[in-house]
Amino acid sequence: MAANWDLSALVNAASARAPQVERHLWLVRLMEWLRHAPTTRTAGEPGEARTPLPLLRLRHLLNVVDQHPDVRTQVQGLLAAFWKEIDAAALFADYGFGARLSLRSEVAARLRRRLLPGTPETSDLAELFGLLFQPEDASWLQALDEATLARVAALLATPEAAWRDAMAEALTILVSAVHASGYAPALRQRMDRSLLAHQPFRQLTMSTNALRRALAEGAAPEELQQQARLLRALLDECRAAAASVRPHLEAYGVSVDILFEVDQLRARLRRIELLLDVLLAPQPQPELLRLLRELVQVAGQQRGIRGMLSRHYALLARQLAERHAEVGSHYITRDRREFVAMLRMALGGGAVMAFTTFFKFGILALGLSAFWSGVGAGLNYATSFVIIMLAHWTVATKQPAMTAPAMADCLPRGRDNDEAALEGFVDRVAQLTRSQTAGILGNVMACGPLVFALQWASGAVFGQPLVGEATSHHVLESLHLLGPTLLFAAFTGVLLFASSMMAGWAENAFVFNRLDSAIAWNPRIVGRLGQARAQRWAAWWRANVSGVVANASLGFMLGLVPPLAAFVGLPLDVRHVTLSSGQLGAALGHYGLAALSMPAFWWCLAAIPLTGLLNVSVSFLLAFRLALRARGIELHERARIHAAIRARLRRAPLSFLLPPRR
Repeated sequence: MAANWDLSALVNAASARAPQVERHLWLVRLMEWLRHAPTTRTAGEPGEARTPLPLLRLRHLLNVVDQHPDVRTQVQGLLAAFWKEIDAAALFADYGFGARLSLRSEVAARLRRRLLPGTPETSDLAELFGLLFQPEDASWLQALDEATLARVAALLATPEAAWRDAMAEALTILVSAVHASGYAPALRQRMDRSLLAHQPFRQLTMSTNALRRALAEGAAPEELQQQARLLRALLDECRAAAASVRPHLEAYGVSVDILFEVDQLRARLRRIELLLDVLLAPQPQPELLRLLRELVQVAGQQRGIRGMLSRHYALLARQLAERHAEVGSHYITRDRREFVAMLRMALGGGAVMAFTTFFKFGILALGLSAFWSGVGAGLNYATSFVIIMLAHWTVATKQPAMTAPAMADCLPRGRDNDEAALEGFVDRVAQLTRSQTAGILGNVMACGPLVFALQWASGAVFGQPLVGEATSHHVLESLHLLGPTLLFAAFTGVLLFASSMMAGWAENAFVFNRLDSAIAWNPRIVGRLGQARAQRWAAWWRANVSGVVANASLGFMLGLVPPLAAFVGLPLDVRHVTLSSGQLGAALGHYGLAALSMPAFWWCLAAIPLTGLLNVSVSFLLAFRLALRARGIELHERARIHAAIRARLRRAPLSFLLPPRR
C-alpha cells in the first residue's frame, strides 16, 4: 500500500532500463505516494498560507533529488525513456472525448472504465493518465507555485521540441475532428446557414496547417500571433455555428445524440485554444499547468454518468415539460362553465370505463395464463382510453402529469415573489384542485353506478348478474383499505407519470423525424391515400400522437406490469380509482342490499377516495418535480407559499372544491 512506501526505496527503484510497464507502474506509485498525504490538513503556523500536503511532499521529493545527483540521474533517465516511448499526442487530442459521437457509446465506455480495472501496460498517455491522476489532484495542482513548477519542469527532462511536436500533432487531430463534425449532416443541417457562409470549418483546417508551417519554420513572433488571431477568430465562428444547433432542436425536436455531438465539438474547440496558449506562450510552464489542471478535471468528469446524462437530457426534459404545460393548461378549470364542462367530460369517460370493467372480468374468466391475461387486459384498457380521447372525454387520473408543468410556470420566484404572484399561484392551486375534483367525481359517478345498473339489469332479465359470486368476493378482498390497496394506488400514480413521459418522447421523435411531413408528402402514402387525405392524416397525427401514445402505453402498463412483476417475484398490482369504482359497483350489483351490511364493502368504499388521491398526487408530484428541474426553478420561501395556501383554506375552503359564481 502507498502508506507503507518509503521515498528512499521508491527513488532507488527508478530504472531507465526497466521494461516500459514497470516504468509506468513506478510513476503510478510515485503519484500515489504524493497523493497519500491528506489534503484536508495544512502546514505552517496559524495564520500562514494553507499548503496542501501533496505539494509539500513534491517539494520534499525535489529536495532529495537535488541533494543526490545519482538519484537525479536515475529519475531523469527513467523519465527520458518514458517520454521517448509514450504517445503524448493521444493525451492532448483524445483524452475526454468519445471515440464515437453517440451518447449511448459514451455511457457504455464510462461504465467499462468504472467497472473494469485499467492497466499501465500501454503506450497511450491518454489511457495511462487515468491511472496517474485523480480528480482530487486538481486542488494541489492549483496551489503549485512558479518556483516549484520550474523545478518540476527541469526534472521531467522533456526536450521542448518533443512536446511541441506532440501538441502540434494533437492540434491537427483535434481540428480534423472538428472539421468532420462541422460537416456531419446531423449538425450541418441544423446550423444557422448565415454562420456557415464563410465556411469556418474548412478555413479552420487551412489556418491550422499555416500555423504549423510557421511554427516549424521558426517564424517571427509577430507572424505567429497574426496566424493565431486568425485561427482564434475561426474558432469563435465554429463555436457560434455549433451554438446555433440548440435553438433548432428546441423548435424541431430534441436528439440527445446531437446534443452530445455539439458538446464534444465545443469541448474540442476549447482544447484547441488551450493548446494554442501553450504553443505560443513565451514561458509555457504556466500554460502547461493550466492544461494539466483542465485534463485532471476531465478525469473527474469522465467518471461521472449521472451528471452527464442529466446535462444532456435536460433540454429534452424541458421540451417535454413545456409541451405538457401547453396541454395541461386546458385541464385547469377557472369558472363554473369550465367546471361543468370538465364534469361532463369525466362522466363520458366514466361511462366508457364501465364497459371496460366488464371486459376485464370477461378476459379473466377465459382462464388464460398470467401473461396473456395481462395482454388482453392491456389491450382492453388501451382501447378504452383511446376511445375516451377521441370522444374528447377525460379520465381524471391522466390530468396531473399534464397540469404539473403548467403549475410550475405559475410559481412565484425571484423578483416576482410578491403578494400578487403568491395569490395568483394559490388561485392556480385551487383551480387545479377543483379540476381534479370534477374529473374524479365524474368518472366515479358514471362508472360505479352504470356497472351496478348493468349488473342489476342482467339479474332481472337473465336471472343472474354478469359478475358472479367468486369474482365479487375477490373484489371485496382486493380493494380492502386495510390491504395493500394504497401502496398499489401510489404505484399506479408512477405508471400514470411514466405514460406521460412516453407520450412526450413519442411526440418529440415524431417532430424530430418530421413524420408529419412524410405522411403528407411521401409519394407512396400520397398515392395510396390521396393528397387531401394524406394532409388530413398528417395534421391529425401531429395533433394527437402524444395522446394516442399516452393512453395506449398507460393501458398496456396497467395490464402487463402486474404479471411481469410477479414473474420476477414482485407482488405489485394496480389500483385505478375509476376501475376500482366500477369493480365495487359490480360487487354491489351481485350482493344487492346485503352488501350494505358487509364491513368489507364499506372498507372498500372508503378506499376509493384515497385511491384517487394517491393516483393523482403521486403522478402530479413526479411531473411537478420534473418541470421544476427542467426549468431550473428552486423553490425559495416555501413557507410563504404554504402559508398563503393555508390562509386561502381558512378564508374560502370551498374554493378548492367548487368554482366561484363569477
